[in-house]
Amino acid sequence: MTEWDKMQEHQIYNDFDADLFNLRVKAKKLFKEFNRTEDEEVERRQEIMHKLFKKVGERVWMEPDFACEFGKNITIGNDVYINFGCTLLDCGQITIGNNTLLGPNVSIYSGNHSLDAAERIAGALIPESITIGNRVWIGGGSTVLSGVTIGDDTVIGAGSVVTHDIPSGVVAAGNPCRVLRKITDKDKVGFPI
Repeated sequence: MTEWDKMQEHQIYNDFDADLFNLRVKAKKLFKEFNRTEDEEVERRQEIMHKLFKKVGERVWMEPDFACEFGKNITIGNDVYINFGCTLLDCGQITIGNNTLLGPNVSIYSGNHSLDAAERIAGALIPESITIGNRVWIGGGSTVLSGVTIGDDTVIGAGSVVTHDIPSGVVAAGNPCRVLRKITDKDKVGFPI
């Protein structure tokens, strides 16, 4: 079994594997090419995203300077906006739901290095999937760690560090991120829908 296969099966794998290094280089070439495009090059951007990601929906807008690890473990739904400077480290699967907003400098890390120093320096990495629901807003500068699920209709406050699952329909913030309250009709601002 290759290290890539182990990664896909959520098994501990060798992060320093030469084949994985080559896959990272391929992804870097694509996201660097994306970052050099102009806003008017919508079709070119779409073409690059379809090469880079496992799956990308319709009307996805991603600002430069975006970075990822492999790309092929990222699934993005429809009507998603990814703001400037986002980093998605996708050794584990990362799924971003429909109508989701990622603020500037959001970081999503789907892997954990071994806590044991000897294992860590030998390359031991554990991939865990991250799932971000539909209609989620993750505020700028937030970090989402491996194994986390964020429920639909939730807002994550700017600068949060999400270390565990967050349910649907809540405002959550902090380090570590915790639920502050439910989102209710009182949160409406009168914008015509």
